[in-house]
Amino acid sequence: MGRAYQNRKESMAKTSDAKAKVYSKYGRELYVVAKNGGTDPNGNLTLRRLIDNAKKDQVPAHVIEKALKKAEGGAGENFVHVQYEGFGQGGFNVIVDCLTDNNTRTFNDVRTCFNKCKAKIGTQGTVAHMFDHLSVFAFKSDNEEQVLEALLEADVDVTDVELEEGMITVFAPHTEYNNTRTTLTDLLGNDLEFETDTITFIPQTITTIGGEDIEMFEKFMDALNDNDDVQNIYHNAEM
Repeated sequence: MGRAYQNRKESMAKTSDAKAKVYSKYGRELYVVAKNGGTDPNGNLTLRRLIDNAKKDQVPAHVIEKALKKAEGGAGENFVHVQYEGFGQGGFNVIVDCLTDNNTRTFNDVRTCFNKCKAKIGTQGTVAHMFDHLSVFAFKSDNEEQVLEALLEADVDVTDVELEEGMITVFAPHTEYNNTRTTLTDLLGNDLEFETDTITFIPQTITTIGGEDIEMFEKFMDALNDNDDVQNIYHNAEM
């Protein structure tokens, strides 16, 4: 599990750095999560995760505050979550997560990215079954047994717990996010700092690409990231 997660992190690093519109994408997601679950991070753990991640990605405070105030007002766009799946050149699998206020526009734009980059867009479920949809938490600690015992006592359906070089990584189903985070915080204290605190798709297998496929992969990622509606891209490509 750990290697697959690290591979995805490493292969996504350049993609993440290329997000020229990261502020607006965070702003949109913060607005949607706050509007649906409330603007208090203490009562909306998903919002807390987003705020923490936004700060780590150096999103200015005024961007975060603007999104929360917009959600408090109750007005604004009605965004919905949509997901597209398919295959990139070289045979790797890809999932594209979007927030949109116009399904037709977003589908056409994403499909154009696929077509221009020799990728093939599929129907829902085409590749999702080849990824694990997980909550992932990583933090500094060396007491793996204590963490696992606390999670089991809290009836968290733990997928895996790993200890490596003084860092514990906990994997749990995405539906167990709130329960897992609350249990870890209760165990280790409110001052616990998560190195990783996310819900993500982790590939079950890795597809190695090389040569011209790498150039097309980078073009594909850049095209998707330039789309305002695209929030996250998950894939199993390794260069």
